[in-house]
Amino acid sequence: MGISNYIALSAQVATDRRMATIANNIANMTTVGFKADAIRFEAIMKGVGQDSAAYVDGGTTFLDRSQGGLNATGNDLDVAISGDAWFAVETPNGRVHTRDGRLRLRDDGSLVTLLDHPVLDPSGQPIQIDPAAGPPTITPQGQILQNGLPVSGLGLFRLPEDATLTRAGNSGVTSDKPAEPVLDGRDVVVQQGYLEQSNVVPILEMTRMIMVQRTFEAAAKAVETAESTETTAVRELGATT
Repeated sequence: MGISNYIALSAQVATDRRMATIANNIANMTTVGFKADAIRFEAIMKGVGQDSAAYVDGGTTFLDRSQGGLNATGNDLDVAISGDAWFAVETPNGRVHTRDGRLRLRDDGSLVTLLDHPVLDPSGQPIQIDPAAGPPTITPQGQILQNGLPVSGLGLFRLPEDATLTRAGNSGVTSDKPAEPVLDGRDVVVQQGYLEQSNVVPILEMTRMIMVQRTFEAAAKAVETAESTETTAVRELGATT
């Protein structure tokens, strides 16, 4: 197999992985708080001088942290974050950060997610409020009030920009670096009665899917052409010997 075949095959592998991320994004375009997958590829040089060739590496997947649109629900236990922050929840597998603000109140006053995971306050403790004291009011700073009095607060945490985020469920993530509590909330606002939508842009993802499909087909055609050329060369050279 000639070097052109390997180069085209590396392109096929890269486009196949890119297609997988696009498919996952499209599948989650209506998932609350979902952050789209993105992938970064780099060229790998092999050889030197005239014998050098550029291959595509396997790609590095990362999350697009851009803000999703906000949708008004009017539900007192729906909350959305505007700005660079995440909620924290405790799961059986450890702490997870999420932008999915669909909360509910247990009969014992525990504030939990739809998956029944406790929501944490700024100190990392589960939030507990009085279920008989009426619906809570959540301030733009994340403070929780009942009857006008503060009773707890939503933990808001920043994840370092250089942290590697790993998915934990559809909208949750874990970080390889410690989260930092939001101390200066001027750029972070909590909006009660709203939910953050997925930041996937369907039209853009569909356009990318078409482009990736065409790139894959072009790479497949290049492999086919190279193999045909080699076969012809072997046959003709063999006939002259």
